[in-house]
Amino acid sequence: MELRVTDLAVARGGIPVLEGLNFAVKPGRSLILRGPNGIGKTTLLRTVAGLQPPLAGEIGLDREAMAYAAHADGLKATLSVEENLTFWAAVFGTGTIEPALEGFALRELRDRPAGALSAGQKRRLGLARLLVTGRPVWVLDEPTVSLDVDAVAMFGAAIRAHLAGGGMALIATHIDLGLDEAEVLDVGPFKARAPKDEHFDEVFL
Repeated sequence: MELRVTDLAVARGGIPVLEGLNFAVKPGRSLILRGPNGIGKTTLLRTVAGLQPPLAGEIGLDREAMAYAAHADGLKATLSVEENLTFWAAVFGTGTIEPALEGFALRELRDRPAGALSAGQKRRLGLARLLVTGRPVWVLDEPTVSLDVDAVAMFGAAIRAHLAGGGMALIATHIDLGLDEAEVLDVGPFKARAPKDEHFDEVFL
């Protein structure tokens, strides 16, 4: 099993942003997406994760194999750290949350309501959810936002462990996560050509 993308085209708000994308991520490997802000990395990741349909092309892996993490942490503010992780473990049908608590230094915060956490702590909790999904492909959009140096190191370790276990990762980031063998894809050359159709403005209607 691998994540394979073939002739993919994606759109934001009905406007094509990237086209002609072809890449594969094999078990145990990661692919880093690079490109200027606004080029379409987030749109690409959302499409690969099955959160929006592609304009064209194929994504050769079921969305149920993927765990998506972006800027929103997806936490229930009134639930504790432990309750949030337990909820997600139940949703995904996985087991213990202890590795997630340990991996992101959340043990001492396990009884604290998520709403009372700092921005960095919330981010760590949001990313800790990845460890309870049991899904082989992590699709990550700027995952280190709000993390300090130590937390970035924790996250890098979590990704390396995931890959060592045969997992895969597709990541948009400009931060060095210590993934020595990661491949890098610059999406700039795949920017979609501006539509020439005289009725193009109808997409806004």
